[in-house]
Amino acid sequence: MGSVFEVLAEPRRRQILDLVVETERSVGELVDLLGMSQPSVSKHLRVLREAGLVSARVAEQRRLYRLRPEPLRELDAWLAPYRQAWDDNLDRLERHLDEMAGQPTDEKEGRR
Repeated sequence: MGSVFEVLAEPRRRQILDLVVETERSVGELVDLLGMSQPSVSKHLRVLREAGLVSARVAEQRRLYRLRPEPLRELDAWLAPYRQAWDDNLDRLERHLDEMAGQPTDEKEGRR
């Protein structure tokens, strides 16, 4: 899991993923959209490809890159307990604020 975190720590790589999440993009498109040099974009794409976050296919004389969601699913599964802890804390805060305002809470249904 460390390598995915390291790869995603770079803001430009996250931008590239944002651009390939819905549609395939060529290196040239990414260069134009990001305002970066072609060698820089290619370097980031290589890192993303090696981490399994993107795949490439050849279409005529271009390579088209697209998101591979599998590593992100693993990351999401790893984050699930932390997300649950965050949600639990927010629920406790909401109950506390309701009590401070004098509004009773219905703990069985989770509603006010």
